[in-house]
Formats: sequence, structure tokens, C-alpha cells
Amino acid sequence: MKKWLGVLLAAILVLALAACGGNNNDNAAGGDKDGGLVKLKVGASNVPHAEILEKAKPILKKKGIDLEIITFQDYILPNKALADKQIDANYFQHIPYLESQKKEYGYDFVNAGGIHIEPIGLYSKKYKSIEELPDGATIIMSNSVADHGRILSMLQEKGLIKLKPGVDKTKATVNDIIENPKHLKFKADVDAGLLPQIYKNGEGDAVLINANYALDAGLDPAKDPIAVESPKNNPYVNIIAVRKGDENRKEIKTLVEVLQSKEIQDFIKEKYHGAVIPAAENNQ
Repeated sequence: MKKWLGVLLAAILVLALAACGGNNNDNAAGGDKDGGLVKLKVGASNVPHAEILEKAKPILKKKGIDLEIITFQDYILPNKALADKQIDANYFQHIPYLESQKKEYGYDFVNAGGIHIEPIGLYSKKYKSIEELPDGATIIMSNSVADHGRILSMLQEKGLIKLKPGVDKTKATVNDIIENPKHLKFKADVDAGLLPQIYKNGEGDAVLINANYALDAGLDPAKDPIAVESPKNNPYVNIIAVRKGDENRKEIKTLVEVLQSKEIQDFIKEKYHGAVIPAAENNQ
């Protein structure tokens, strides 16, 4: 009797150890399974990124992925969270910003796929057209250096300034301006998230606002600006960023495939009416 009892206890012990060791291969952020689904944690800005991810969530569930969306209010914490393995990917930044962050902080991140473009706009409470801007007008823009080249290129496109020939437009600074016929003044020390409120307060003569912050503040980036940058051949594609090597994970590839699918790209067009543009239309 004692012999059989010992065998039974040993068998129970083996089963218990096997059960305890069953989840050792999970990733730091995601990878754990809940009801057969693989959890994937993605950091995102509230608008439009989190909204787009919410639309993709049921599609991903059918493909075996339980998407958890973690929202951020700024441009710094999503990359820090990714580096710290608190999340599996983030969706908030464009390619030039990613490259600038990698250079500044040494992040070992890669672009897993482009999803959409948010044309930046020039807003004014005082003037109804870009031609009305007076001599010496003050233009307020974000303190994100990665956006300065974008902003200056847009102003050059609208005929307000001229940049040095051959300058990389994604890296241009105010120092690269060689012609400024209206003697525009630039204030570039404002956090991007504060720009909509600065515009609503009527500060400056015009304010350059990223479309995601404009949307979050109740503005219409397709109708409210006095000028909008062209989305054609635009290098500022918003992407899914991951730690190097994770771009090959099945869950990440599925996420990108779903976000680039016709269903999601059509959703972007229908919901945002030109304020957010599918990346597939960038070169059309």
C-alpha cells in the first residue's frame, strides 16, 4: 500500500512541475496565451493610432492575437516603454522621428511597416490664407527637431521661404533658409501636444500642428488649416516600430498585414476624410 502511495505522489509531483514550467517561453511584454490567444501589447497615440488599432482588434482576434492597446500622450514615453520591454511594439511615430530617436538614445529599433501619413497643417486665428500673412509674422512650431525639416519644406512648397539647394528636407533647420521674403520669425520651443491650445489662444500669427494632435483637440486637419503639406511622396509615414529582431515575429507580421489590409486602409479614408491618409496612397 505504501509503495503504491509513493508512486501516486511522485506522479502528482511530476505533473505539477510540468504545469509550472509551461509558460517559460513567453516574451517580456506579450506572448502569454489567454484562451489560446497570443497577447500583443502595442503603445499608441490616442488619435488616430489607437482608433485604428481598435478597428483592427477583432480582425486580429480571429487570427489568434489578443491586442492590448496602451495609449501615450507624448512622443518620448512610447519608445522608452518599447526599449524597457513593457510593450511589444509602438505605433505613433514617423520614420525621420524614429531615426532621430535612435541616434539620440541609441535605441535598437526597426521599422516593421508603414501604415499612414498625417499631413501637417498651418493654422491661424488671424488670417484666412497663407497669402495674408504679414511681413514679420511669427510662426509657432514644435520643439521636435525631427519635424523642423518637414515644416520648413512645407513652407517652401507654399512659397513662403527657400531652403539651401541640396539640403536633406527631413533634416533642414531654420539655419538652412536662404530666402525669407516676408521676414518670418520662428518660435520652435513648444511641446507638440500644446500647439492646438496655443492656436486656440490666438498666439502668434500662425501655428504648425501635427494632424494627430489637431484631431485629438477637435480640429479638422483637412479643413481648418490655411495650408496643408502635400501627402505625395511624403517621407513622414507613421510606422509600427519594434525592437530589432522582433520584426520577424509572427504576431508582428500579422499586425502589420492587418493594418495594411484594404479593410483598415479603407477605414482610414472613410473616418478621417483626408486628415489621415493610407500609406499605400503615398506614391499615387
